[in-house]
Amino acid sequence: MSKVLFEKTGRIGRITLNRPEVMNAIDDEVPALLSGAVAAANGDPGIHVIVLSGKGPAFCAGYDLTYYAGGEGTGQATQDMPWDPMKDFAFMARNTDHFMSLWRSHKPVICKVQGHAVAGGSDIALCADMIVMAEDATIGYMPARVWGCPTTAMWVYRLGPEKAKRMLFTGDKIDGLEAERLGLVLKAVPSDALDAEVEALAERMASVPVNQLMMQKMVINQAIEAMGLANTQRLATLLDGIARHSPEGINFKERAEAVGWKKAVDERDRGLYDWTEDRPTDAPR
Repeated sequence: MSKVLFEKTGRIGRITLNRPEVMNAIDDEVPALLSGAVAAANGDPGIHVIVLSGKGPAFCAGYDLTYYAGGEGTGQATQDMPWDPMKDFAFMARNTDHFMSLWRSHKPVICKVQGHAVAGGSDIALCADMIVMAEDATIGYMPARVWGCPTTAMWVYRLGPEKAKRMLFTGDKIDGLEAERLGLVLKAVPSDALDAEVEALAERMASVPVNQLMMQKMVINQAIEAMGLANTQRLATLLDGIARHSPEGINFKERAEAVGWKKAVDERDRGLYDWTEDRPTDAPR
């Protein structure tokens, strides 16, 4: 079974992240499969709108840290020193480009979020044209605390500078209700109403001719792109590599290998570890 599913029902193309056993975490294959599904949807003249979702309890829990950080896979998110920043940039830029297929899609994309859209999963969600969240779902970019910079750089374009800084200076997760209040997502609804809300919106949009949808998306996206989106993403992708190869980033990776990524992530997200000093925050200096 593919890690990303694509099907068509009427005028709606449906792309589904399909790794529910790991909350649809991203590995080396998922980004290319995602952009391939977007290309398939765009290549079908009968599809007017795309619904992007994740199978199981979560939309996407981000990059698979067991694979990339925990030392249990073959992922090379952190190179041996001395590291080659251009090799790292090429790797992450490919993923960013795959995620941005949602932004470039001629057909509008609605992202449906249940459970979590966090870390790299938020990168994917924020490339969609609009997001509908369950009220109790969470979104955030926790690697801003250590080991990452959001490469799609969509936070500032969706929130403005001050609210984007609030999210990325803390690495906090927020629920759907707060995400709607901040203007990060289109709407938050009770979890049992999420499917119906997304279907109603998709069906309404699907009644519009494809060329009209393309025109409106082109105009609105151009306004964002004229603000410097490509340049921001290039910088963010470079800084993401630097974050993972900084002294603190190396300490995080080694901590994950020593105690398991779940414990290391919990220490990071709750502020229980000093990554510069490489010690728990309650330990004596």
